[in-house]
Amino acid sequence: MNMQTANVMSPPPPRTLDDMRLPLVMMRDIVLKTMFRKNVDMVSDLSKAICLPISVTQELVDMARTQRLLEATGTLNANNGNEMGYQLTDQGKARALDALAQSEYFGAMPVPLDVYREQVKRQSVRNLQVTRDQLTGAMGHLVLPDSLLGHLGPAVSAGRSILMYGPPGNGKSSISNGIRDALGDKVFVPRAIEYAGQVITVYDPIVHSAAEEVEDNPNSLRRSTPFDQRYVKCERPTVITGGELSLDMLDLVYNPTARTYQAPLQLKSTGGIFIVDDLGRQKEPPQSIVNRWIVPLEESKDILALQSGEKFEVPFDTLVIFSTNFHPNEIFDQAALRRIFFKIKIDGPNQENFLKIFAMVAKKRKMPLDEATLVHLLKVRYPEIDNVYANYQPIFLIDQMISICEFEGIPYQMSPELIDRAWANMFVRDEHIVK
Repeated sequence: MNMQTANVMSPPPPRTLDDMRLPLVMMRDIVLKTMFRKNVDMVSDLSKAICLPISVTQELVDMARTQRLLEATGTLNANNGNEMGYQLTDQGKARALDALAQSEYFGAMPVPLDVYREQVKRQSVRNLQVTRDQLTGAMGHLVLPDSLLGHLGPAVSAGRSILMYGPPGNGKSSISNGIRDALGDKVFVPRAIEYAGQVITVYDPIVHSAAEEVEDNPNSLRRSTPFDQRYVKCERPTVITGGELSLDMLDLVYNPTARTYQAPLQLKSTGGIFIVDDLGRQKEPPQSIVNRWIVPLEESKDILALQSGEKFEVPFDTLVIFSTNFHPNEIFDQAALRRIFFKIKIDGPNQENFLKIFAMVAKKRKMPLDEATLVHLLKVRYPEIDNVYANYQPIFLIDQMISICEFEGIPYQMSPELIDRAWANMFVRDEHIVK
């Protein structure tokens, strides 16, 4: 049975050991390692630690008892509803240490890769339909031409790759963040997944924002249905990388000490957005970076490799946004461009939108507008740079004037003289410096 959370089907909790679809020995060893490392002795506490229902946890405990790896302590815990306690036998401790030597992983039981694939389909970023109102609401703080939203909307709803290009300082990064905010709903991120007996940790508090859980009201007619606790309910994830992105960041990360793997960035961003900002500033050429994404973008699957060299497929369900200050023809060949589904130019504002942004920033910063200063800016200063406006300039100029006013000890104000002083900091004059 599937449950609904907003418009995402939540993963149903396993009811029996057979539902787990994991190797029995692996599950038993995780139980032993968790009891050894966390010093838990109650089934209720163990079930929380391994993120499984009490009934399934009890089945695992019974199996370990049959194998003489666990024994009942013979004491009932009065604080825990007279629950029976369990402890590792000497044989169980030896097995736990042996298992820890093979892999340090303990705690949440992993989700088999095939089971995770089913959940990815339920919450696919390609199932989303983003309306103009949602996109406008998420980008209300930006002044954007209507035609731009008209291009962005279908691109986001298609859940396909987007290339945003254009001169720097015009909000490509802000637009990427606005797209993320427009998605709005929640997804389920596994704490760890399992493939071929190997554990790959996925949930990462740096990338994933766990959703606030609303406490159930016992009087409410609608109680929230429990979901598989091996997952964390999160906002749709967003991974943002810039000039620091290298191709090896897209590979599985192996920890030789713990003998476990950590998911690469694009797997952590499943169901959400991966933003490659400042494309062209990385060490690897942009063509190589896009080539790495070709199979995932076209086939909705990625190929990763274990330490042994064995390759395997993982789902690729991510809206990839490339953002660059270069013209696409300068950094890609036509085959690569063909594979990026939507190409959207983000230009600087026209004079009317520039003034709207200027007035909006001034109001926010509590800086009174002055007509003579604006006339001076538009008639004297901007002709010097061929009247090329950029979205970052109002913020830059107003913040500069605020800094000057604070330094001079005068109330916030703008004047042609203050604008000239701010303008001088916006551009560096070309000159030869004698060394």
